[in-house]
Amino acid sequence: MENTNDPILFTEALREVQIVKVSLWELERQWRQREQDAYARGVEDGERALSEQLVQQRADLRHIQNRVFAELEGAIPQVIRDCEQALIAIAWETARKVVNSLEITPAMIEQALEEALGSLRQTGRVRVQLHAEDLALIERVNSPILLKELGGERIRLEASPEVGRGGCLVFTDFGTVDARREVKLELLRQSMES
Repeated sequence: MENTNDPILFTEALREVQIVKVSLWELERQWRQREQDAYARGVEDGERALSEQLVQQRADLRHIQNRVFAELEGAIPQVIRDCEQALIAIAWETARKVVNSLEITPAMIEQALEEALGSLRQTGRVRVQLHAEDLALIERVNSPILLKELGGERIRLEASPEVGRGGCLVFTDFGTVDARREVKLELLRQSMES
């Protein structure tokens, strides 16, 4: 742009116009002041927007946190039930392994027979089935259980493939007592689960 000192011509007369003499330094100062004011307003607007955004994020985070806590509260009882079931399964399996690993002795067989016979409420003919090895074991040691009588009648002992080691089945005129070890273990497992 060319610097000329040509006068500016207006088509109409200017009204309420005052000539103000302002130095270049003053204009720059005013410009800088306006710039600083605009910057301050921008910072203030940014801080306000950031503050609103932080408040919203805190509210969102609180909502998520409450949902997580609610879900955890709902999950804890299920975790407890699952742990209880797992502990029961472990305890039962341990008991089964311990019982199955025990050496079968004449005293153990006699105790199983006495326990089964002790549960009878009547007298009369009694037939007891044992595992063949258990019967042979108590016969070899001449166990007093071989001579046991109930209601004046001798108990009849016989070998049976249906009975596992350490257990017995007792048959009377009134019913059967199932004292097999596997049945006792199953009853134990059921009682632990209930």
